[in-house]
Amino acid sequence: MTSIVKLEALSGVRDDGPLCYLLQVDETYLLLDCGWDESFDMGYIDAVKARVPMISAVLISYADPTHLGALPYLVAKCGLTSPVYATVPVFKMGQMFMYDWVNGHMNVEDFELFSLDDVDSAFERVQQVKYNQTVLLKGDNGIQITPLPAGHMIGGAIWKISKMGDEEIVYAVDFNHKKERHLNGCIFDTISRPHLLITDAYNALYNQPRRKDRDEQLVTKMLKYVIAIYTYYRAFVV
Repeated sequence: MTSIVKLEALSGVRDDGPLCYLLQVDETYLLLDCGWDESFDMGYIDAVKARVPMISAVLISYADPTHLGALPYLVAKCGLTSPVYATVPVFKMGQMFMYDWVNGHMNVEDFELFSLDDVDSAFERVQQVKYNQTVLLKGDNGIQITPLPAGHMIGGAIWKISKMGDEEIVYAVDFNHKKERHLNGCIFDTISRPHLLITDAYNALYNQPRRKDRDEQLVTKMLKYVIAIYTYYRAFVV
């Protein structure tokens, strides 16, 4: 590649923790997701905080806390002022996710890491984009970003990143290539031999059974009652 490309994993490696990576393309730094979980690991947050001044933009792939949970804290407490990009469903559902997360903790403890107002302030920075919409980042860096359907969750995105339309970098985590009953699979038609693919191997060894077998097992061997917990997701609780 003609550009200088470096990737630093701040969280989400060697375990199933929240995802956060710092991608450098020449002089431009992109924060790929900024998740958090119930452990509220401040060591990881301190690592992100030290890099906040150099961050040009934040790309969010999914609406759950694992991918954007730290965004309110980074904006309110760490001085993150760069634009944040997410699809329209991720913006809308992500805000609801964070409201619920904060309220849930406030109901059982004295939660002071961030407030509902901090959630609002963080999401005011989010620029909503549509699938296959190419956005040129601010400045003279020539970086273009394009969200593509990821198939794992409503609004979930695979991010295609390129400089001046040249070499492509693809950030694709937690994607699902199979069509489900309420979600289409991810689409790779617009991706052709990227120069760098950033992905995960969380379910690399999982052999997914046929849908017919899964449905039959659900009906005949599971409980009598099914309670839908997440309507946007690929799973439910029985």
